[in-house]
Amino acid sequence: MELIVHLIELHPYIDPDRFESWVREVDYATCPQLPSVRGFSVQRTAEDTRYFEVIEVSSRADFDKDMDTPAFKSLVAAFDTMASVVTEYAGTRLEPGYRAAR
Repeated sequence: MELIVHLIELHPYIDPDRFESWVREVDYATCPQLPSVRGFSVQRTAEDTRYFEVIEVSSRADFDKDMDTPAFKSLVAAFDTMASVVTEYAGTRLEPGYRAAR
């Protein structure tokens, strides 16, 4: 599994509430249409106009295929009106990692 992390900056005229609503209602809802996506979350930073997203994918090659679908292209079109990815990191987790039992 590969992880992709994007640092996101909102365009100056975009209300953060608008972006966050879109993430919850559209971005998250589209994930099941992208077979390579195993996990996805967007985090708000302390700065009002910056976020970061963590995408867990089965492989970069599979994700590249998903990026060519109408579902993904519609996400990009909407995202581009509100924000920009300013930095990308991609890599693989040093397994096994840690997660506390709930």
